[in-house]
Amino acid sequence: MIKKIIFIIFINFFFALNNIANANQKWILDKEISSISFEIPVILLKNVKGEFKEIDGIIEIDTKNKKNNKALFSVNIDSIEMNYKEYIKLILSDIFFNEKKYPIALIDTKKFAYKNEKKMDIVAELSIKGIVNEIPIQLEINNLSTDFVQIKAKLIFSRKAFNLGTGNWSSAAILKDKVEINTNLFLYKE
Repeated sequence: MIKKIIFIIFINFFFALNNIANANQKWILDKEISSISFEIPVILLKNVKGEFKEIDGIIEIDTKNKKNNKALFSVNIDSIEMNYKEYIKLILSDIFFNEKKYPIALIDTKKFAYKNEKKMDIVAELSIKGIVNEIPIQLEINNLSTDFVQIKAKLIFSRKAFNLGTGNWSSAAILKDKVEINTNLFLYKE
């Protein structure tokens, strides 16, 4: 319930910004077919691979000026599924995500401009465990129809920059520092 309230507050804030910016297209995430997956290299073992099953998001596009575009996406941390199932409780604990205190991770693009409608590089704010860092994101946009779009994105960040793995788990000797996130998002025009 708290997760839904937090996301609703962010969405309301997001829409308030829209009224100021006068963006003229809203795109809503199709949660049923979209995915956000991750991979973390592990020395001498299979890489940690997983997916967040509960995601949400919205994009607003300023088609006239192409300058006041915004996107906001969230994942519910406790919806994580991964190949090392025996470590789910550890991942949700305060050693990694501290899911009880920080149930949602956010990606917020703030305002961005674009020229190429097929590929773009942007910088967004990633918020995990109350820590916010700017990260580069590579986007590939496929217009599937006039009202339906696919966005593939890849981003890489340091887990240490978000305190993901404290104590004995802070070392990158076994569980490497770089986390790779891949998205396959489908959005429909509102």
